[in-house]
Amino acid sequence: MKESKMKSSIFKGNITPALLVITSAFLIVIYGLLFILLLQLNYSQRQTVSEKSIHVSEAGVNYYRWHLAHDPEDFSDGTGQPGPYEHEYFDPQGNAVGKFSLEITPPEAGSSIVTIRSTGWTYEYPNLRRVVSVQYGIPSFAKYSFLSNASSWYGSGITVNGLIHSNNGIRMDGTNTSLVTSYQEEYICGSETGCLPPTPKPGVWGSGGDQGLWQFPASWIDFDSISVDLTNMRDAAQTGGLYLGSSGKSGYHLIFANDGSFTVKKVESVSSIKGYSVPGEGLGSEGQGGCRNLPQVITTEVTLGTYSITDTPIVFVEDNLWVEGTIRGRITVAAATFPIQSSNVDVWIRGNLTYTAYDGSDVLGLVSQNNIFFARDIPNDFKVDAVLMAQKGKIIRHRYTNSLCRTNVYGSIKNSLTINGALINYYKSYWNYTSYLGLISGFTTRTVNYDTHLLYAPPPYFPTAGEYEFISWREE
Repeated sequence: MKESKMKSSIFKGNITPALLVITSAFLIVIYGLLFILLLQLNYSQRQTVSEKSIHVSEAGVNYYRWHLAHDPEDFSDGTGQPGPYEHEYFDPQGNAVGKFSLEITPPEAGSSIVTIRSTGWTYEYPNLRRVVSVQYGIPSFAKYSFLSNASSWYGSGITVNGLIHSNNGIRMDGTNTSLVTSYQEEYICGSETGCLPPTPKPGVWGSGGDQGLWQFPASWIDFDSISVDLTNMRDAAQTGGLYLGSSGKSGYHLIFANDGSFTVKKVESVSSIKGYSVPGEGLGSEGQGGCRNLPQVITTEVTLGTYSITDTPIVFVEDNLWVEGTIRGRITVAAATFPIQSSNVDVWIRGNLTYTAYDGSDVLGLVSQNNIFFARDIPNDFKVDAVLMAQKGKIIRHRYTNSLCRTNVYGSIKNSLTINGALINYYKSYWNYTSYLGLISGFTTRTVNYDTHLLYAPPPYFPTAGEYEFISWREE
């Protein structure tokens, strides 16, 4: 009996600690699970609030995008004061759930890109904030490789890498690697696009290109709006660039250097070369076409000064202009006289125009009130890196042959033409002439490459068209 009682006593004394250990372990597990659940619940709540915060932040971007649509040049939220600009955000039920704060970076001179930085938060977790930075820009006229107000003909030897648009008809016998669009659903094709007698044709037609990229009808492009921009360019040159009034002689000559400078010379006298252009395509005597004396050779000139592109992003010349050289930097050069409607000046490209880099840091905008001409005595492999705009005229190289102009055929045919940038012209641009003998004046090969940096970062003060479009989004 004593032995049995002793064993019973031993077992009763040992069970209490075991139960405590088991109970404690169970409670620890329970509390641990509860803690994890609370952490997960808190994390889930913070995730939800974080998502709400970024929605609030994006609502701020959308608000300012709407604001710019109604007032494209207001970058101070209608206050006239520096930011940030804070607004309360309401949910669809009308409850105030948070706020967003906006910082607006306006476009740099000559650009259309505006940056909207929006910080959003909720009242529930005001310290949990999300920040997004979004860029919008108005497309420039330089979004096209070729933009024309007139019917255009792209021959079998040309390759265009970029958008093509005409307010009239397009005959495409060359190679296109991007969209070819016409405002016309159907037009009357005449001699300008190789139809004799005149014949109805689709807005875009021909034997070349990727026809799956041909689209018509498309939107109208307003060339008349460019006249207003010429006035803005003149004003910008007078206040922050270089303005050159009438030379009193033959015009001005700009020579760009690869160190980021350019030299301005006044052209005292010129001599002429006979050249032929197509009648009925242009203004004044040039529009009459035929064989004409072209005052393109500079015989005497005097140097006026040398300038930095960095300090002179725009040059406005109220006279005829000759240009050539190597561009380092971003600059626009415009030649026009006033009143715009009754005045005409031309630009001559008399040598290669080339960039030092092709990353968007170098860009030249060359704007003529009337025509842009390629001179006869250009290099055999002729290269133009620029956005060329002939606001009321055309971009051509004249025909230099005996049969029409009774002049020497020397220099009439060149090996290649390469344009890196864009061409914008009112009348049809052309630089090749053929007969039953083949090419008789112009370039054996022609290539136009679009500069992808031009869409929202065109040359300084270059004309834009349309409304703000989305460029980029990132979270900070």
